[in-house]
Amino acid sequence: VQLQASGGGLVQAGDSLRLSCAASGRPFSSYNMGWFRQAPGKEREFVAAILWSGGSTRYAASMKGRFTISRDNAKNTVYLQMNSLKPEDTATYYCAADSTNWGTSHQLYGYWGQGTQVTVSS
Repeated sequence: VQLQASGGGLVQAGDSLRLSCAASGRPFSSYNMGWFRQAPGKEREFVAAILWSGGSTRYAASMKGRFTISRDNAKNTVYLQMNSLKPEDTATYYCAADSTNWGTSHQLYGYWGQGTQVTVSS
């Protein structure tokens, strides 16, 4: 599966953004999906994940309540709605997929998109 993330940009603190990750290749509905982020000089960090069916989601504690992951299997796309953005949310955001695993570790995902930059100014 090939993944293409988009939707990043420069916003102010308190603003919202919606990231999209479009998938092509094998049937999208067979993949569990995740969002991760990486800030300069920091390790890749789990953001959110969603089961192939959309029936279950997981969030990092610091993002729960502000971020929402969803998917539209008919459009082969997973979304990350980010509200009340903070400067510390500044990072490159990556979407990831795996047909077997899902969870909070980036090591569980076999396929990665190229990343989209989110910058939040104070």
